[in-house]
Amino acid sequence: MSKFNVVKFVTGNVVPVSEQHSRDDAGKEIGVAVRGEGEQSDSEESTSQEAQAGVQGIEAMTSVWSRSHLIAAYVMIWCIYFLNTIEQASTGALTPYVTSSFEEHSLTATTSIMSSIIGGLVQLPLSKVLDIWGRPQGYAFMSFLLTMGLVMMAACNNVQTYAAAQVFYWVGYNGLNYCITIFVADTSSLKNRSLMFAYASSPYIITVWVGGPIANWFLAHSTFRWAFGMWAILTPFITMPLWFLFMYNVRKAEKMGLMPKRESGRTTRASIKYYAIEFDIAGILILAGGLALFLLPFSLYSYQSNGWKSPMIIAMLVVGFVLLICFPLYEKFIAPKTFIPFQLLTDRTVLGAYILAAVLFVEFYIWDSYFGSFLQVVDNLTITEASYVANVYSIGSCFFAIIVGVLIRWTGRFKWLALYFGVPLTILGVGLMIKFRQPNENVGFIVMCQIFIAFSGGTLVICEQMAAMAAASHQYVAVVLAVEGMFSNIGGAIGSTVAAAIWTATFKPNLEMYLPDMPEANITAIYGDLTTQLSYEWGSSERDGIIKAYGESQKVMLIASTAVLALAVIAVAVWRDIRVKDFKQTKGMVV
Repeated sequence: MSKFNVVKFVTGNVVPVSEQHSRDDAGKEIGVAVRGEGEQSDSEESTSQEAQAGVQGIEAMTSVWSRSHLIAAYVMIWCIYFLNTIEQASTGALTPYVTSSFEEHSLTATTSIMSSIIGGLVQLPLSKVLDIWGRPQGYAFMSFLLTMGLVMMAACNNVQTYAAAQVFYWVGYNGLNYCITIFVADTSSLKNRSLMFAYASSPYIITVWVGGPIANWFLAHSTFRWAFGMWAILTPFITMPLWFLFMYNVRKAEKMGLMPKRESGRTTRASIKYYAIEFDIAGILILAGGLALFLLPFSLYSYQSNGWKSPMIIAMLVVGFVLLICFPLYEKFIAPKTFIPFQLLTDRTVLGAYILAAVLFVEFYIWDSYFGSFLQVVDNLTITEASYVANVYSIGSCFFAIIVGVLIRWTGRFKWLALYFGVPLTILGVGLMIKFRQPNENVGFIVMCQIFIAFSGGTLVICEQMAAMAAASHQYVAVVLAVEGMFSNIGGAIGSTVAAAIWTATFKPNLEMYLPDMPEANITAIYGDLTTQLSYEWGSSERDGIIKAYGESQKVMLIASTAVLALAVIAVAVWRDIRVKDFKQTKGMVV
């Protein structure tokens, strides 16, 4: 959830009238409705007339479909998540073996940096596709990209091609999940939405037990290529029935005259210019380029003969930094239309939710990037056993998210859950791993820490999404969740970058320190290949040296993760205590 915010403590149920007016004025300026703690929404009926075609389209669809179609849609959503979670668990377990097959195990985290950046940014233009063209169109395109990424991973012949395939895969995977998330938001009331989100992700409770054995079977009896190929075949068969249900009801709404007219009268050239502006293509390219150029050198510098002094590394850092500086300036002063309204980001609840999303993904990817390899090398677990431990987070977070959904529906509030339970428990779980994720420690203590992190993660992910959505009207749900997804994935990219930088800077020197008699060529082979690490017999001096090297590198990663979590406390504290029972945000036949 794979898929993972600072000021003074704020409480109370009443927002000063002057503050409400200032937020309302800002909202009118950009078309965003922002709400106070106890503020009742009475304008939802009118906002639909001003909403974009995709929003009007989904409201028309929910007005004409039957209860049986609503139930069928949610059953299909569960099945899609069921397939995708097995697929993601099994393919994720194979990643170290894919990079190791090209003798580039140290690039395990690096392969996810670009995919995390682009996978997060794609939700911004995708939100526009959903709002301008419609939900079914965006959903079908993401299903295609997910399938294409799996095909490319099955056919890859080097780590560069695999990294490119990961971009297609994660764009499609994140995009498909995003489309489903928006669909759930479109078809559920605000008070029930957290429970519906938890329902949609509940397959993780079952499927994490299956991903590891599937990966293990393919490694033992076939190759990783056939594993990717199998999922490439299954994906369209599972995802497309929901699209057909969408389109059936869209056509029904069109026949009843409920769908908005879409005749623009523009020429082809005018349409290209129009959509380039609507999707803020220039802004996305500046941001994506800046993030990629600035983050990648931290994991690639060790492959240059001059290290940090390499002209290529220096150029990437400088150009990337300049582009990152240029992005907010471009958005503020030049862009004809922006994806990230600055007035929306000034709302403390929305901004706090975004910062929390980024922080959770930063800290998660720092300690998780080499977790599977650690469990196999240091704790001597099989790939299946390692997958079970690594996926405790998925099981626990998805199980506890259901409890959180029930509590939010019952109490009508979410801030207290995040502030008094979620954040403290995350800090406790990650902090304890500094002690327990070391050589000669019982793996049961690692599982205990994972359970703490899982329960807190299931709480915080649901609460952060509710915070962002509760502060906006229905027509802006897609964009606020898109920006939340962008912050999450950029956080994941930063976390992967930090993990790769720590690994690159510490693991090989640690190997040289704990294996002083080992030839340099063997050290290099161990550094670059998980299979080589596992080839040394358990209990041998070589394996013990590798284990000690892992322990030292992991300790640095976990200390960094724990330090980052300090930001989460402030990010949640600034939220308004919004009562979600008070709002009607959707129309038609909804949950």
